Amino acid sequence: MNDLPRGYKVGTAAAGFKKAGRDDLGVILSEVPAVCAGMFTTNAFKAAPVLVCQETLDLGGPVRAVMANSGLANACTGDEGMANCRRSREMVADVLGVFHGQVLPMSTGVIGAQFDMAAWERAVPQIGASLGSKGAEDFVRAFMTTDAFPKLLSRDVRLSGGTIRLTGMAKGAGMICPNMATMLSVVLTDAAVDGRAWQDMFHRAVSLTFNRVSVDGDTSTNDTILGLANGASGVSAVRQEDVILLQQALTEVLGTLAHMLVMDGEGATKVMHIAVTGAKNDADAEKVARTVGHSQLVKTAMYGRDANWGRIVAAVGRSGASFRPQDVRVSLCGVELFRNGQPLAGDFDEQLREPLEKQDIYMEISLGGGDGCYTLQASDLSHDYVSLNADYRS
Repeated sequence: MNDLPRGYKVGTAAAGFKKAGRDDLGVILSEVPAVCAGMFTTNAFKAAPVLVCQETLDLGGPVRAVMANSGLANACTGDEGMANCRRSREMVADVLGVFHGQVLPMSTGVIGAQFDMAAWERAVPQIGASLGSKGAEDFVRAFMTTDAFPKLLSRDVRLSGGTIRLTGMAKGAGMICPNMATMLSVVLTDAAVDGRAWQDMFHRAVSLTFNRVSVDGDTSTNDTILGLANGASGVSAVRQEDVILLQQALTEVLGTLAHMLVMDGEGATKVMHIAVTGAKNDADAEKVARTVGHSQLVKTAMYGRDANWGRIVAAVGRSGASFRPQDVRVSLCGVELFRNGQPLAGDFDEQLREPLEKQDIYMEISLGGGDGCYTLQASDLSHDYVSLNADYRS
């Protein structure tokens, strides 16, 4: 399919893990061995596929495939869950004709339920039959859960030796506060990249993108991002200028996917762009940004298009950051609301009536004269978020 970099094929299957009649298992095969970068959840209750991925990458060998299922997270499932994870990837590896240890698993869905291995037995042959007839969007749709739309992006990058392609795919709408990566994400490239350099690129790109978004303040048990580089283009990213270009493109692709995640937050109607400056250090700026972005009172105010600066200031005050209250300044959509410990004069409701109708809401918070800064994207909190998550298992 023309949305994939060279040397990759996609297959999907309908296993009926949660709902019948929809693809809920997807596989990406690299036709040649690929180097792989990975980052994973910081949640202590790591799902079986996360643990298996980490074990595999720690061995340092090449990777040939990624498999992802929706409907069941295979998290908090004990030894049986680990055995099922390994068995399911063995079945996929056998169909693909690759070594078992060259397949990386990802799962998403309900926590605590065991795999229905009979369903896997029925579904896996479909992967072989469909391999090569599917594209990146088909793979994304196979591991979507409450997502309203598939999140994917391809970008061609001109390096000194020729043009390579980056394709990023992600799923996630709820339980998103990664502090690592995102719910599930795969990035493919046909560039030839040194494995250590590729991992370093991911660390840098994720810290500026996926680690700076939040929907609901919850970090999943399954968060995973994997990056495969198979060199099928014959173009290498070894020279310093090429590494810089690839790093920039990777950061841009992940940044766009991260924004899509917040836009598609369960029930979300707004994206808050929170910029904190003037902090004592970056860590303090991050404390403020995350406290404001996670505040249910701030989120509901933005959903209600309410210029309630008091909720923002209160969140700043309980963030744990070090600052003098009289130095704090708060602006919303370009309108300064708070300075010198008190609100400014003006009819904020009227000034912000039209700006707060827009999807993107820009919030600027200055803590004083320090050099620390941090940015975060966060969604609002609507009635639909409660409805979706109240009914999630049903």
